[in-house]
Amino acid sequence: MEVDLTTLKCEDLPKGSPALTPEQVEDLSRQLAADWQSTGDRLSRRLKVAGYPAAHMLANAAAFLAEREGHHPDICFGWGWCEVTWWTHTVGGLSMNDFICAAKLDALVAG
Repeated sequence: MEVDLTTLKCEDLPKGSPALTPEQVEDLSRQLAADWQSTGDRLSRRLKVAGYPAAHMLANAAAFLAEREGHHPDICFGWGWCEVTWWTHTVGGLSMNDFICAAKLDALVAG
């Protein structure tokens, strides 16, 4: 049974905690928007928006979400796009926290 990732809260993961396995990453990826890309130890999504102000607003929304969860991504944006990249430094790869935040960002942009 799948758990709704948007109902979960990020947890503190001490250094040395295990990263998700490739199988776990594949399974959790099915719960995210199709344009998320999992490459090695990162999970990224580049969203297209209408102009620079919308990109800036989306970057701010992603930053607000990250601060609320205590889990902070790399955020880049420019005219018509915003890219958010999650990973967990303390595990040296992807954790459940990355998928929780990605799912919450999906819900935010879905409106």
